[in-house]
Order: sequence, then structure tokens, then C-alpha cells
Amino acid sequence: MAETDGPWITVCPAKKRSKRCGNPYTGIAEKEKELRWILEEEVHNILGSLYSTLKEVCRFFPMSDVKEECHVKQENFKLSATTSDAVKGVLTLQGDTLCQVDLHMKLSKQSQPLHTFFRGDKRWKMQQIQDAGNHLHLALQLVSSHDKKYEFRSGAEVNKLMESVLQQLNRARNRLTIPAAMTLPDLVNTNGAKMFNPPLPSDVLVNFYVHHNKLCLILYQVHPLQTNLNKNFKAAGGSVCHSPGAMFEYGGQKLEISHTHKVESTVSWLNQVLLYTTLALQLSQQLRDKVSVFENYWTKHY
Repeated sequence: MAETDGPWITVCPAKKRSKRCGNPYTGIAEKEKELRWILEEEVHNILGSLYSTLKEVCRFFPMSDVKEECHVKQENFKLSATTSDAVKGVLTLQGDTLCQVDLHMKLSKQSQPLHTFFRGDKRWKMQQIQDAGNHLHLALQLVSSHDKKYEFRSGAEVNKLMESVLQQLNRARNRLTIPAAMTLPDLVNTNGAKMFNPPLPSDVLVNFYVHHNKLCLILYQVHPLQTNLNKNFKAAGGSVCHSPGAMFEYGGQKLEISHTHKVESTVSWLNQVLLYTTLALQLSQQLRDKVSVFENYWTKHY
């Protein structure tokens, strides 16, 4: 029990003083000291590691106005089938651009084998790769704008920076891991078939995209929808890979996919990009969580 000194005064035991009985400012001072150390030292240590990681991953996406070593060279990738052996070939990728596509196709038992390739004046821009690189460079710019001489004034300022960095990093990762869903009329409008010499058959649609570390090619064979099926017509929405039976309308004609052929190749440097991006995300989240502990403390107690 607590010792008493007179009938009206209660003295807290020396070993069990409550916060109310002790110095109320001691805990605040300790927390402020710890937060100041984090803002002055720990934040910059983590930002230094984050800068090094982003600097390394950005070497896979060289900017035209910056002279630095590039990790990516022009490289050929042999396609392997995931659905059939009707399509074989080699893709030549340099950075975010397909420079050449060399395909051998035999789409049906009745059709003649076809060997076709990109015309010399044609390139296919891989927008996913370009966008991912842009977001990573923006993240690097945000981090590099706060060097070791910069003095952070509060945890809220650090969190605001990390939220912006995390936004760019998530956008970069999502561009590589979540291909855009395209409608079949959109694919017709790309005129991808006309990029080849000789041109692809008029009943073939083509699309290229990235999924994680895979470079993918899809060919769709289409045919006019039978008249007696028009009453059951339902246009397909956007999709990364349309299945046989998907219907669409183009130029006043109702069409249907009869066959889908997908081939792909692993791009090792895209796997490295995803690994670096994941590491950068972890560092950014680690810093935000560490600072948020103190922000939540002030909000709850003071």
C-alpha cells in the first residue's frame, strides 16, 4: 500500500510511481529526442539505401538526356508455346522497343506455312516497359531531392515524401504485372498485322504485352459470325487474353474468335527490375512505418 504523510497527502511509492505522480514531461522529452535522431540520422540512412536501389534499377531504363551506363542491350528471345505449336519465332527487344519479330506460323492443317517478320521501318513500342521506367525515374528524382544536408522538420514531412515515392513504385510494378485489357476492335485499330512482311492474313489479329518477366505474343484467328447466331450476339469487353468464342463487331460486321495462340519468352532483366522495385517498396514502407509510430504516439497521447 502507499505510504501516507498526514491525512490528506498521498505519496506514490518510489518504485511504482504512476505517470501522473512523476514528471509528465520526461516521456515527451525522450520521444522527441528519439524522433529527432530518426529525422536526422535514420531517415537519411534509409533514403541512402533507397537511392542506391533506385539508381541501380533505373540503369535498365536510360533517359535520352542522361549519359550513364545502361544494363540493357539488344537481345533475341525465343518464343515458346503455352497453348499450341502453331506459332514459333524470335523477338528482338532493345529496352522498351521490339526491333524485330520473326515468326513461323501454321495456323491450321489446311493453311500453308507462313514465315513473316517486321518490315524494316516498323517498331513496336512496349508502352508498359516505358511507363514503368518513367515511374521509377520519378521515384528516384523524389528521393534524390532530399540529400543528407536536407533537414526534415517533422515525421509528417517524411511520410508525405514516402507516400509519393510509394505511389510511383506501385505504379511501376503494376505496369509490368498487370497488362492492359484491350477490346478486340482496339486490336483491329492497331494495324499490327500490317507491320509484317508479308502481311499477316486478314483474319488474324496480333498483340504484344508484358506480364511480370514474360514477353508475350498473342495471335487471334477470327471469322464472321454465323447468321443464325446473330440473335445471341454479345460483344466481349476488354481482356488481356480473349478466349475462342469471344465476339465483337467491327465495320458493321459481327465477328468471332475461332482460335487463340499464345507464345512467350522470359526476359531475365525484367525479373531483376521487379526484384529491385520490390526492395525499394520494402525500404519505403519500412521508413514510413517507423516514422508513423511516432506520429500515432503524438496523436494518441498529446
